[in-house]
Amino acid sequence: MQTRILGRNGLAVSALGLGCMGMSWSYGPPKDKEEMIVLLRAAVERGVTFFDTAEVYGPYDNERLLGEALAPFRGEVVIATKFGWAPAPGDGARWNALNSRPEHIKQVVEGSLARLKVDALDLYYQHRVDPQVPIEDVAGAVKDLVTAGKVKHFGLSEASADTVRRAHAVHPVAALQSEYSLWWREPEAEILPALEELGIGFVPFSPLGKGFLTGKIDAATTFGSDDFRSTVPRFNAEHRDANLALVQVVTRFAAQHDATPGQIALAWLLAKRPWIVPIPGTTKLQRLEENIGGARIDLGEEAIAELEAASSQVRVEGARYPSFHEKLVAR
Repeated sequence: MQTRILGRNGLAVSALGLGCMGMSWSYGPPKDKEEMIVLLRAAVERGVTFFDTAEVYGPYDNERLLGEALAPFRGEVVIATKFGWAPAPGDGARWNALNSRPEHIKQVVEGSLARLKVDALDLYYQHRVDPQVPIEDVAGAVKDLVTAGKVKHFGLSEASADTVRRAHAVHPVAALQSEYSLWWREPEAEILPALEELGIGFVPFSPLGKGFLTGKIDAATTFGSDDFRSTVPRFNAEHRDANLALVQVVTRFAAQHDATPGQIALAWLLAKRPWIVPIPGTTKLQRLEENIGGARIDLGEEAIAELEAASSQVRVEGARYPSFHEKLVAR
């Protein structure tokens, strides 16, 4: 697989990463640990070198999983994890409180290092912008961790262009991780121009629209209460039926290129900028191999223009987050 660079300090990763959240959390019950270890190692064998996790996934379980699965490949892979959440006061079961105070960051980094079994974190993202803590203080805390040799690169997630600029002025930001796909193109307005100007990489999560762009979800699909999508307005029955028009567009282009809809969605993202590295998640080897195949497709400028023109005609219905999460993005 080709390599791409995140940030001006030269963080080299595979052109396609692997989002690991769904192995432990959010998309139904946790998956079998041994099966996920096999899948993670299969990803490395197929050229994937970039893996995404967070302390809140589980919580903690996903970092432990990656720490064990990727231990044989130290020095060959890049693991990104995240800080910035904490258990709600008086309720350790619910992680719905933000905490990016410098003292908290410097405390929780130790747990991530231990669970991932590494001496330094390759890429350390602020998971969500904390309105109670100036971003300059957050960047300063991570800068201290870089100086101490505990972190190699600094990242942000779901931050606005202004916040990225302010953080970058304190310590170089290697990557911004935010949602971006044919189903959510808002980053094109302000985020992509700012990142290009500053030399910051972009890591789109949910590049397949949380599975929607694969064409495997239809009006009859149901989501369990332990599946995050059951709370997302875009996936409710009324909006989903309208949004299927976008899937039909992508499916038509897939047929023209002897590919799957998911592969077209990933190929489109990879063609947008050479410093974009999508991180589709999966828990199945077949889907992993399908996604990797998307990195081999060159759509060409004409096809990209046609795809964008056709998809832009579809009005996407429903918010991409429930109201609580909507308040935590693009700050």
